[in-house]
Amino acid sequence: MKKKVIVTGCAGFIGSNLVDLLLKKNFSVLGIDNLSTGHLRNLDDANKNKNFHFVKFDLLDIKKIKNLFKNIDMVFHLAANADVRFGIDNPKKDLEQNTIVTFNILESMRVNGVKKIIFSSTGSIYGETSIIPTPENVEFPIQTSFYGASKLACEGLIQAYCDHYNFKSWIFRFVSILGERYSHGHVYDFYKKLLKNNNSLSVLGNGKQKKSYLNIKDCLSAIMIAIRKSPKKVNIYNLGTNQFSTVSNSVNQITKRLSLKPKINYKGGKRGWPGDVPTIYLNTKKIRKLGWKPKYTINESIIETLEFLIKNKWLLKKN
Repeated sequence: MKKKVIVTGCAGFIGSNLVDLLLKKNFSVLGIDNLSTGHLRNLDDANKNKNFHFVKFDLLDIKKIKNLFKNIDMVFHLAANADVRFGIDNPKKDLEQNTIVTFNILESMRVNGVKKIIFSSTGSIYGETSIIPTPENVEFPIQTSFYGASKLACEGLIQAYCDHYNFKSWIFRFVSILGERYSHGHVYDFYKKLLKNNNSLSVLGNGKQKKSYLNIKDCLSAIMIAIRKSPKKVNIYNLGTNQFSTVSNSVNQITKRLSLKPKINYKGGKRGWPGDVPTIYLNTKKIRKLGWKPKYTINESIIETLEFLIKNKWLLKKN
């Protein structure tokens, strides 16, 4: 029998790519998304597959979602608030869409006897740690963003459910992901600004922020390897590359590809916005010990992302 899985946030950037991969691996996939930030176009290929079923649904409605989890083997929980930068304007959004939704997912699993969950966390939970590159077992510093704090709370809930109800979990702390279907983030923002004005580009922060990025294809291959090779009750992995890029480097890569030489206007100090972590660079030795390594460099991923946006300008008009 085909394994039946749920993918929350299935119409988003990472979720839709994951759905396509699972279908290729002959899973039966129930995709759930409220389409607040996801796009149905991302599911065009999936909707042609008889093993995929899409449900538009708000995961805050726990009374109704419990029925969707019957006869499910595994849950890939990717749904979350995507507006990381603006968390300070509406802190309740991260609480509801990240922490409370995750609780609802876990409860729906519990009452239906579903024991396995794969969760997309974030490198932001490490806050402004002084240990770079940052390993999974670092002592947690004070949280600097509502997004990171809400994701850390999700991790705590998942671990508690694993302990009390014999769940198994795979928690992945991502750096920023790049690639096809990318719909928000710095490459998106810079390209959209340059389309409006190719003579000038406003950049948040001083351009020296150091961030690691990972290609979506490398991200998904790491997830699948970890699920197959890590059978512990709680499995936590950093996902990233052995590189980092400054914001200025990203700007240079993008403007070079577009054959532009705009005036760059940096705004602010070491942070791009309140809660932004100036350096996110994760130690990935743990996932590499399983035999995984990324195939794409950061610069290659930046250009691949830009090429996708150039070919899909409808995405810039919609957001």
